[in-house]
Amino acid sequence: MPIAQSLLPEFDQEMKTTRKILERIPEAEPEWKPHAKSFAIGDLALHVANLPTWTKMTLDLSELEINPPGGFQRPVFSTTQAMVADFDKNVKEAREALSNASDQQLMEPWTLIKDGVRLFTLPKVAVLRTWVMNHLIHHRGQLSVYLRLNDIAVPGVYGPSADEAM
Repeated sequence: MPIAQSLLPEFDQEMKTTRKILERIPEAEPEWKPHAKSFAIGDLALHVANLPTWTKMTLDLSELEINPPGGFQRPVFSTTQAMVADFDKNVKEAREALSNASDQQLMEPWTLIKDGVRLFTLPKVAVLRTWVMNHLIHHRGQLSVYLRLNDIAVPGVYGPSADEAM
């Protein structure tokens, strides 16, 4: 079985679960944060919604400068519906890119650069698992805590939650 095909069931399940969390992000206070050092809920949700775009970037490029000259324009939270629509588009494009990736392409090296300094070089498949999937799962977990702290029902992720049965 090709590597990409072995990743797709996990990708599909994690994106489905992530969407359930994103659908519950409240629009009323996108700047709410549990601590001064934390991401605001709207910013964190946008970050999660945009992480699937790293799939295509990883597969199409051999390196990425994350602090390019002129800086990076962070998206601004507008509505939950718009964010979920962007997430759906990003997931569709990411899934298509992953579906078409060859084993050879997935084993090619990929480098992350910040301010001209190489932070790491890994095979693209490792970047997809770590910097796309695991990174998304980590921040999705943070969002589930943000929901709990705001008395918003937390959906089941890997089984039932305290708020709902699967």
